[in-house]
Amino acid sequence: MRKLVFIFILSFFSYLSFSDSFSFNTFNNHGVVGLVNMPTARFYNESAFGFTFYNGDPDQKITMTSSPFDWLEASVFYTNIQDKKYCSFDYDPTCNQDYKDKGFNFKFRVKEEGVLPSIAIGVNDIAGTGLYSSEYIVGSYGINKTDFHFGLSWGALNGSKRSFKNPFGKIDKNFYKRPIIYADEGGQFQPSRYFSGETVSPFFGVSYAINEKHLIKLEYDTTVTPGRVGYEEAKQDFSLGLDFNLSKNFTIGISSERGNYTSIRFTYKNDSKASKPSYQYKEPNHNQTDSKYVRFIRNLNENGIGVNKILEGADQIGIEMSQFVHPNLDIIDEIIEKASYNAGLVKPIKTDLRIVDLKARSEYDKDFERNSKLIYQRQAKKKFKTNTRLSLRPFLASREEFFKGALMIENISEYSFLDNFFFSSNLKYSVADNFDDLKYPPVNTYPAQVRSDVKDYLKNFSEGVFIGRAQFDYHLSPKKDHHIMMSAGILEEMFNGAGFEYLYYDQDLNYAVGFEIFEVKKRDYMMRFGTLDYKNVTSHLNFYYRNYGRIPFDAKISYGEYLAGDEGLTIDLSRSFSNGTKFGIFASFTDVSTDEFGEGSFDKGIYFNIPVFGNLINYSWRPLTKDPGAKLNRKHSLHDLLVRFRPIN
Repeated sequence: MRKLVFIFILSFFSYLSFSDSFSFNTFNNHGVVGLVNMPTARFYNESAFGFTFYNGDPDQKITMTSSPFDWLEASVFYTNIQDKKYCSFDYDPTCNQDYKDKGFNFKFRVKEEGVLPSIAIGVNDIAGTGLYSSEYIVGSYGINKTDFHFGLSWGALNGSKRSFKNPFGKIDKNFYKRPIIYADEGGQFQPSRYFSGETVSPFFGVSYAINEKHLIKLEYDTTVTPGRVGYEEAKQDFSLGLDFNLSKNFTIGISSERGNYTSIRFTYKNDSKASKPSYQYKEPNHNQTDSKYVRFIRNLNENGIGVNKILEGADQIGIEMSQFVHPNLDIIDEIIEKASYNAGLVKPIKTDLRIVDLKARSEYDKDFERNSKLIYQRQAKKKFKTNTRLSLRPFLASREEFFKGALMIENISEYSFLDNFFFSSNLKYSVADNFDDLKYPPVNTYPAQVRSDVKDYLKNFSEGVFIGRAQFDYHLSPKKDHHIMMSAGILEEMFNGAGFEYLYYDQDLNYAVGFEIFEVKKRDYMMRFGTLDYKNVTSHLNFYYRNYGRIPFDAKISYGEYLAGDEGLTIDLSRSFSNGTKFGIFASFTDVSTDEFGEGSFDKGIYFNIPVFGNLINYSWRPLTKDPGAKLNRKHSLHDLLVRFRPIN
């Protein structure tokens, strides 16, 4: 009976707890949902993301954190460690600066909170230099406004005086041995160090929500001091923090860390699924004499959908449409339903949805077209669209300085000669930048220098207007489910070229296959019309797959020759959401050996597209900018255009 009462009490308090609340959980100094320095077993909903800016002693960090799934948290960080030399060679001028580092962290949910606590496992600084290399298992349990956390930590978080023998050593004695020498200094995975070491440290902490604006955090901080980062020896075992929620998205955190110093942390976070409002249908003005079809066309045009053709059959209406505005199929279907209802159309609507005249999705066939009456057909018109905006171009953790960047005026224009023939341009002008003192050359440039000379391009940002892109694109679908795109011109900041892509895409299948081939020539560093001597033909076979199972994801696997002439395979895994948010990881394995590649071993990284203040922020992170595994930064691919009209997984 007492056991039943105890379980009932736990269940009751669990119901009152803040649990994985977006409001009452914040990022710690390492960009992980947690306390001050220690992690918790709390997670945000899938599609959530955030940025953390931390100023401590001696390290300063910028972290971007994403939640591709509600059971996975991934973050990438850049750090600057003050008074720690970049390298130890007195003759090398690169060494006379603070140390820079990059890395990424992962946290996985093992169990959600219920009668028993939630449980998570995580790995910090999973590859490379290992300055923050640590692993943990943590549990969290909430009672009313108080959240309790307790766990075990290894590596850089294994600094407790109360540590005890590593329990995993009972499984395999190799767990007692944590490597002291790291595999390399720039991004190679070393699984032998995960959850290893002679001892493990217990840690615990508590957070209390005073109200919706203030959160107190207290933790038993087991950070190793001084460790490889070079912290001051801890004066006490505890760290205390106070977080101020300025709004649901912005937080300022002030912490007293181990009795040594006070740090400050700025956080932006966004639950993009919750914060993105549903589409607001726009009601156009109609004349009383307007026919149903005129009303219907105006309804669609007002809501970002262009009508190419309307066909009326005996028992249904067929509409051929084109649109570029809406990010997914659900919004399009919602608009069509409201537009037809408001126009007074009774017959069911069947659609033929096109983008740049490629047939993305069709609900009627040729027989319907032959047996139907043509009600309306749009006359092809030349169109010009242009948009000028401010944009930020970051260049983080260079050997010269922790943050480099440019504030730019950017013009993006598009002129359509036909529905399937376009010219698009991207002109840029740097209002302010600090790229002038980029001077340290890359260490490895094998097999050809195609990306590692990026600094030579950045240094010329201040030399007036330059061209980011100026290309012609022609699209056609010569046969059902078979699509072709031909492109020529200035394809990106570093390459001119011409080529084409083919894609087999069946709207009823969750996979697609194709290939691409481009002859390219390297642009000179002024980024106008001049070129350098280097040229190559790059080509790839591409396979795309969208999984609708228990773990939804998108996969792209490509094989072929890269810009630098190396050959190999790229694997890209991502998760997309209906509001435009996308998180992904990639890795390329080519015929360039580990020794030839140098620091980092192989090309890899993460990327994200996120809606912030109404715009998409696109960013890709690599541990190092190297030449092997480099691909063209194309404006879009055929699959990019067509996949948005497939249901989101």
